Amino acid sequence: MVQVRVRRWWRRPFFAGALGVAVLAAGAAAYWFQPWKLWQNETVHEAAPTASARTLATGTLISHEHTTSGTVRVLRLPDGSRTLRLEGLDTSNGPDVKVLLSDAPVKPGRAGWHVFDDGAHVSLGSLKGNKGDQNYALPRDLDLDRYTSVSIWCDRFDVSFGASALMKA
Repeated sequence: MVQVRVRRWWRRPFFAGALGVAVLAAGAAAYWFQPWKLWQNETVHEAAPTASARTLATGTLISHEHTTSGTVRVLRLPDGSRTLRLEGLDTSNGPDVKVLLSDAPVKPGRAGWHVFDDGAHVSLGSLKGNKGDQNYALPRDLDLDRYTSVSIWCDRFDVSFGASALMKA
């Protein structure tokens, strides 16, 4: 009688290598996309600057890639510094989300998703939370007349979660 030795498919070098590559690819994809952030909310409740702050510009956020709502105010504080304030922000969380000032026009729908880093823009830093009220200091030498919009911007995927035109008060 002849004995036939059957090799299990997972013991073959090709399949073991393919499985290893698949595990590494899944790990890299998880790191890159960070899908768990879709279910995590970070709520921030920063106090508004002093009552004597003067409003320089205002706006209302519209949705782009993700449902986004809230208001935007640019404030001049008594010491001369300026702050961008997001109030009642409600958007999705994501990887590498920033607050940008831009010279791009705010366009509704898909047409406005990718425009905010094309021209002049300034990052005010990482989004502190995807919900709530938060303040971002503006650089002292920033020419506000040059920037006409604010975007909640995902730097990783070059897409706007939501944006607002800035209207002078």
